[in-house]
Amino acid sequence: MIRLARAAELPILQDIERAAGEVFADIGMLAVAEDAPPSLEVLGGFERDGRAWVWADDGDLPVAYLIAELVDGNGHVEQVSVHPDHAGKRIGKALIEHAEDWARAQGAPALTLTTFTEVVWNGPYYEKLGFRLLPESEWTPGLREIRAAEAAHGLDRWPRACMRKPL
Repeated sequence: MIRLARAAELPILQDIERAAGEVFADIGMLAVAEDAPPSLEVLGGFERDGRAWVWADDGDLPVAYLIAELVDGNGHVEQVSVHPDHAGKRIGKALIEHAEDWARAQGAPALTLTTFTEVVWNGPYYEKLGFRLLPESEWTPGLREIRAAEAAHGLDRWPRACMRKPL
C-alpha cells in the first residue's frame, strides 16, 4: 500500500494535508488548521527526487503521505499526514517505518523530525515510535535552520521540538 507519489497526485496530497490540519482547530490551534499545505512546486521537488510516498487505499487513491529529505546526514521527515477518515489504522507508523528504511538505504544513522510536543498525535505519538526529544544542545545546524523557519512561520506559539530516532 506504500508507493512513490505520482506527479498527478500532488493536489490530492494537498487535500490530505488540509483535512489532516482541520483536527488542530478542535484543540485551539486554528492557525495550524488554516495553514496552507506545501505548494505543488515543493511537493513536486520531493516527488521528482523520489522522496514522496503515499499510502494508497484499495482503489489506489492516496489517503496519507510522507515527504523526507536528508538533513546533516540524517533522514528527516519533513511532513507526514494521514487523512482523518483513515486515522487510527497505523498508516502513519507504516509511513514512518518506510522513511526509516529509506534513511538506512541512504546511510543515515538516524531519522529526525520536528513536532508539537503537547499534541497527542505528534510528540507523544513519536515517542511511542522510538523517537526522543532532543535538547537544543544536540540540534544540528540543519535542525536549527528548520526550527528558525518554523518559528518565523509562527509555529512557536505552541511548544515545539526536534526529535531523533537512531536507526
